[in-house]
Amino acid sequence: MEVFPEYAAGLHDLEGFERIWLLYWFDRAKPAELEVTPYLDTTLRGLFATRAPCRPNPIGLSCVLLLEVRGNILQVEGLDILDGTQLLDIKPYLPAFDAFAAKRIGWYGNAQNGSLAADGRFEAGEAPEKHTPLERRPPGGWNECEKTGMRFWGTWE
Repeated sequence: MEVFPEYAAGLHDLEGFERIWLLYWFDRAKPAELEVTPYLDTTLRGLFATRAPCRPNPIGLSCVLLLEVRGNILQVEGLDILDGTQLLDIKPYLPAFDAFAAKRIGWYGNAQNGSLAADGRFEAGEAPEKHTPLERRPPGGWNECEKTGMRFWGTWE
């Protein structure tokens, strides 16, 4: 990921963190639905009991491994968003505040653990093939978010 040079100072000290949170806008999600059949399940569920992207405020959250900070470039691993997705913010992952043991995990406790690739059920229309999630891609151009001033390299690391 590339952050515009004018925001590079905001990355100072980020390299000391193993993981970071990425908050982003689900720009290609279907309009909000209050009941959905979530990924890894076949039962209709309340939207807020799922991680489906078709939300009233389509904001996504991913925790990724930060491999390197080089100037205004972030090298990450475990990115699970589509190429060109608009990044809203970056925050450090802090285990003291972000990790909690959970005894109840709702319907997910009975979910079938199949393929980790999304099946497209929440996308609005056809996305270009380069936008297939969770797929390694060959090196390729930059994707830019005009609203946040961040640019993303078109490969998964």
